[in-house]
Amino acid sequence: MNEKIIIFDFGSQYTQLIARRVREQNVYSEIIPYFKPIDIHDTSIKGIIFSGSPFSCLDENAPKIDYEKYLNHFPILSICYSAQYAMQHLGGKVHKSSVREYGRAAISIQPNCDLFKDIDAQISIWMSHSDSIQEVGSDFEIVAKTDNQIVAAFQSKAGVFSKPFYGLQFHPEVTHSEKGSQLFQNFIQNICQCKCDWTPNAFIEEQVALYSKSLENQKVVLGLSGGVDSSVAAFLLHRAIGKNLFCIFIDNGLLRKNEFTEVLESYKECGLNVIGVDAKSEFYEALNNVEDPETKRKAIGRVFIEIFEKEAKKIQEVSYLAQGTIYPDVIESISVHGPSVTIKSHHNVGGLPDKLGLKIVEPLRALFKDEVRHVGRELGVPLNILNRHPFPGPGLGIRIIGAITESQVAMLQEADAIFTHHLKESGWYEKVWQSGAILLPVKSVGVMGDERTYEQVVALRCVHSVDGMTADWVHLPYELLAKISNEIINKVKGINRVVYDISSKPPATIEWE
Repeated sequence: MNEKIIIFDFGSQYTQLIARRVREQNVYSEIIPYFKPIDIHDTSIKGIIFSGSPFSCLDENAPKIDYEKYLNHFPILSICYSAQYAMQHLGGKVHKSSVREYGRAAISIQPNCDLFKDIDAQISIWMSHSDSIQEVGSDFEIVAKTDNQIVAAFQSKAGVFSKPFYGLQFHPEVTHSEKGSQLFQNFIQNICQCKCDWTPNAFIEEQVALYSKSLENQKVVLGLSGGVDSSVAAFLLHRAIGKNLFCIFIDNGLLRKNEFTEVLESYKECGLNVIGVDAKSEFYEALNNVEDPETKRKAIGRVFIEIFEKEAKKIQEVSYLAQGTIYPDVIESISVHGPSVTIKSHHNVGGLPDKLGLKIVEPLRALFKDEVRHVGRELGVPLNILNRHPFPGPGLGIRIIGAITESQVAMLQEADAIFTHHLKESGWYEKVWQSGAILLPVKSVGVMGDERTYEQVVALRCVHSVDGMTADWVHLPYELLAKISNEIINKVKGINRVVYDISSKPPATIEWE
């Protein structure tokens, strides 16, 4: 069984970043809601990290956890809220600050603390909290303070607990904190004594062995989207069960220009057993006059299920349905406060309806997007598929704001193709994480030749990201943007204005819908 670090989530916006920092050390991390119990006798668990939270530990409705349950079983790292909560319940004192501490701060670190090994005595860190620790309990000692003498970090005194306990009143997981990676390395490698052997090759070997045995002589059907996730899932299962994997690639009419034929051919050349289905008309009919983004997502999902079900039933004796679900899909579809407050419906979480009577297989469920790419590389997935930018499950359906028509899809496909062509030609395609064009329900006056026009606006979007949980907009050169804009306006009938999206996530999302 893989060694792992458990991350108890109290609702922090940075929880996913904590998981990423752990995995950078080649150790599997698992995020669970703070109220979900774990087996304290599970030997695969090497340590626990408690996240921050938007709550104050002084609030009556603050999330609660029984620290005593874990104190002597695992090394513990508590961050921000959870560090304050620990001190409030383990003998320290916490008060509400008159001013919220947010942003960069300098801290001074005491010597001889294992958590800060090989880290400078003074570093810059990132604060984000409204409560402050006034005093630590008698079982703890302060190991770092800010220039204003505010407690920045504490640790349990030697010999008090059988496992060390650390608390931080800053966020080492964000890139703004210096030496954050070193701090996580110290905790994971030195304090938790992890072997750090969770690599792409190890993951592939483990999953192939698992599915070769559990799916032996079983037929599995998988819906391909042309994207990275479903493609890597297909290659992984193909290695495990070969010809017993049946892939269905549906053209929903919302793919990129020429994508269906080009990608379908790539799949077949790689030896995958793929069935291509042209279902454009069914999707366009279902989307007629639908404007609400969530309704569009659900309509696209419903028709996909109907088409997929019809095609899957043509294959005799299928027992399993495989999906390209990845970890961010899972995280964004649950809530630490009980039933999920859905940000948006994920097309591959929850699966097809029970009436299919198939068991679900999700071989990539534990991976972030960048980890999926690493695994895909090891599996030999063609680069023209593996290096494609992430593309939403509902496709251009959520990049056309408002109602969708076939002519609008064709218009956006042309604009997107021009955008992508110039990104690749200029070398920028490989430098950005995701790009796309969005057709807006806005018309503007323009002049072409001697005529006035009143046509639509397209927005271009380019972001840097690691796994899609956070993203920064990309500073494309003005000359490149000008060239793209000119070609779109000159060649795509119906568009007379191009704008560039300079919003980051958060507060915006990567997609517009």
